[in-house]
Amino acid sequence: MTFDAPFWALVSLILFFAVVIYMKVPRQITGSLDNRAVAIRKELEEAKKLRAEAEALLVEYKQKAASAEAEAGQIVEQAKREAVALAGEARRRTEEYVASRTKLAEEKIAQAETQAIQEVRALSADVAVAAAEKLLAVRVKGAEGEALIAKSIGDVRAKLN
Repeated sequence: MTFDAPFWALVSLILFFAVVIYMKVPRQITGSLDNRAVAIRKELEEAKKLRAEAEALLVEYKQKAASAEAEAGQIVEQAKREAVALAGEARRRTEEYVASRTKLAEEKIAQAETQAIQEVRALSADVAVAAAEKLLAVRVKGAEGEALIAKSIGDVRAKLN
């Protein structure tokens, strides 16, 4: 009997499988695959847990964002109300200021008018006195004329003041 190459290939294959089984390689491969499956299962559970936490955080942040947006809206509305109030107050103060300045100007005008009238009266009195003095001086001469002029001047000044 001659042993040819396919026979020796079969013998070597059987020996290979015997050594592999004897060395418990299939059990090691299965154990390794089982360990890997357990590790993958743990990673999937951890990923699910992390996803649930992330979703909870997302909901929380959305609530916080909505709350912050609502608060910002309230702040804007409050600022608008304060701006309207300040504008009204500024308008009122401006009107009061204009009114007081107008009243002050009117008082100054009235005072200047009164002063001008008094100055005109005083000037008129001085002019009238000077005119009366000249007329009397021309018409009446001597001591009697001077006494009459002094009396007339005093009467005119008393009536004008």
